[in-house]
Amino acid sequence: MLVAGGLGERLGYSGVKVALPTESATGTCYLQLYAESILALQARAGDGAQPLPLAIMTSGDTHERTLALLEAHGYYGLTPGQVTLMKQEKVPCLADNEARMALDAKDAFCLQTKPHGHGDVHALLHSTGLAKAWHARGLKWVVFFQDTNALVFKAIPAALGVSQRCGFDVNSLCVPRKAKEAIGGIARLSRADGSGMTVNVEYNQLDPLLRASGFPEGDTNDPQTGFSAFPGNINQLVFALGAYCAQLGATGGCVAEFVNPKYADASKTAFKSPTRLECMMQDYAKTVPPTTKVGFTVIQEVWVGYSPVKNSIADALAKVAAGCPPHSAAGGECDQLGAAARSLRLCGCQVGEPQQVVFAGTQLHLWPRVVLSPHTAATFTELKERVVRPSEQGVSLSSRSVLILRGDVVLRSLSLDGTLIVTAAPGARVTVDGLRVQNAGWQWVALSQEEQAEAAEEQRIRGFKVTKTEAAEFSFDQPGDHTLSS
Repeated sequence: MLVAGGLGERLGYSGVKVALPTESATGTCYLQLYAESILALQARAGDGAQPLPLAIMTSGDTHERTLALLEAHGYYGLTPGQVTLMKQEKVPCLADNEARMALDAKDAFCLQTKPHGHGDVHALLHSTGLAKAWHARGLKWVVFFQDTNALVFKAIPAALGVSQRCGFDVNSLCVPRKAKEAIGGIARLSRADGSGMTVNVEYNQLDPLLRASGFPEGDTNDPQTGFSAFPGNINQLVFALGAYCAQLGATGGCVAEFVNPKYADASKTAFKSPTRLECMMQDYAKTVPPTTKVGFTVIQEVWVGYSPVKNSIADALAKVAAGCPPHSAAGGECDQLGAAARSLRLCGCQVGEPQQVVFAGTQLHLWPRVVLSPHTAATFTELKERVVRPSEQGVSLSSRSVLILRGDVVLRSLSLDGTLIVTAAPGARVTVDGLRVQNAGWQWVALSQEEQAEAAEEQRIRGFKVTKTEAAEFSFDQPGDHTLSS
């Protein structure tokens, strides 16, 4: 269940966010990466398994463009029948503390409207009958994920395993969280009668809640771990489908609404812009009966599964100044490419150290640029099986290297100093054994101020361009086993 109701305006990107390239080496957009990840997991289930359905919640701003993106690219390999688009409606805006309706600036006879929030996903899954239909087909779990986190499918299989092993009805994916960091924290809230609930508490509420509950220092970091005791909720959720359908039947998918106005000044008498009633999908946990088994799964190494792209360059600089990750387009790309490189290192490959770079004022770590398609390795266990070391030579990548693997590719012996692209078509298996590649490669180059003003949006929001000087590219179209060597 992909929640994709937003445009990329906050990033400085005029398109729908799922159309944004996840990285600049291949230009693969988020929607394509998600579709290929679903197809890769589907393939692992065997020929007899039913297709994994994908539902996408859109908005009036994104619905037509998301549909057009899918149709223009043949649904990225998915069948149209396994994809369902559900459009959420907007709600009227409130102009002031008296909750007067805000009029459209262009038409005094129309109300100004805004999206109601991603909590609408539950009501839509109920009203369309989609969740019930999934359950009737024998599906056991529903996974909710966000529109711009390229690493999420590295964590989803592990979260599913935790849900299965622990019998969780509700499971929230989390990361270690710094005290007062702008990310909600998972907490157990207890009532005087001993009852309680395990829920997400928004970051702007957690500290005052703790202070009012007998913790005078509020939200603080543990001196041993350096993190808050309350893990950060990243809003990737796994629900047991049977319990979920039963609860949707009881509530109609409704979750609590709230108002969160942004005030013009400390007097809190005027809004910066009109606000509205909204709801959040993680607040579903507040609606469940006490017998529901609610838990969470912490990804201890954040780089494995969480690097959202949601901040503009200016906002990213402010986040970094406050000691937080930038969560920008440049940061997301560096993290995605770096996660693949670090995973190869964990498999025993010799991977060069990351370079210190500055893109649009933000200092980042640029690892060797490694892109592993979901069909190459859907999980870390599969990646370990892709790297075979029969000799001391093994696999080595210099710091400036770019490695792109698509399809069934096995690494036995490789020395890379430059750019290498290996593609195996369906049915082909390629073993890289005794291959040495050295060429001018590709360079990730920071944009000058003049280039920044004239660059395409995809480059401008990153603050860099890729200069593709030279690459060694090998493509194997015929089924069967192939060996690639010098």
